[in-house]
Amino acid sequence: MKPESRKQEIISAAAILFKEKGYSAVTMRDLAKAMGIKAASLYNHIQSKQEILSTIIIDLAEEFTFGMNQIVNSEYSSIQKLENIISLHVDVTLRNADGLASLNNDWMHLEEDNLIYFEKMRHDYEENFRDIVKKGVSNQEIKAYNIEIIVFSTLSTLRTLYLWYPKQKNIDANILKRDMISVLLQGVI
Repeated sequence: MKPESRKQEIISAAAILFKEKGYSAVTMRDLAKAMGIKAASLYNHIQSKQEILSTIIIDLAEEFTFGMNQIVNSEYSSIQKLENIISLHVDVTLRNADGLASLNNDWMHLEEDNLIYFEKMRHDYEENFRDIVKKGVSNQEIKAYNIEIIVFSTLSTLRTLYLWYPKQKNIDANILKRDMISVLLQGVI
């Protein structure tokens, strides 16, 4: 594993602060203080707080989009595709729970072009998810519950995993993935 670049260190530190305080409440001085450097030194590596936010959110959104596109284009059944989507969310959460806070809570602070780009990726992701569920219902792989309730329940759980999982001390990542798939796709009865 190669060491983080200084820019990546700044982005990682900012993600933690954004998660704790929210994007709007964090200043460049706060970030510099958290890193133990002068605020002016930050600008040797990044242009602005907005650049940091955009990097965090767009990188994660592109990772989800890439993963979803691979899943959609696979020959798997709808159930297998949903299992892979759940696995994708667990894997990304384990790698970057702090960044997911910005993805979920601070995206509306993106500037125009990045905001439009993010909203399109989010919309397309949700539509792909919805289409997989619809096909699963049509093929009788999934019970014919209300599609929107399935989509909402599943994505809401996956999108908030970053809040819950870091507080869990005794749940192994493999057990998390296995049980999330079982509970979300088979229920508890």
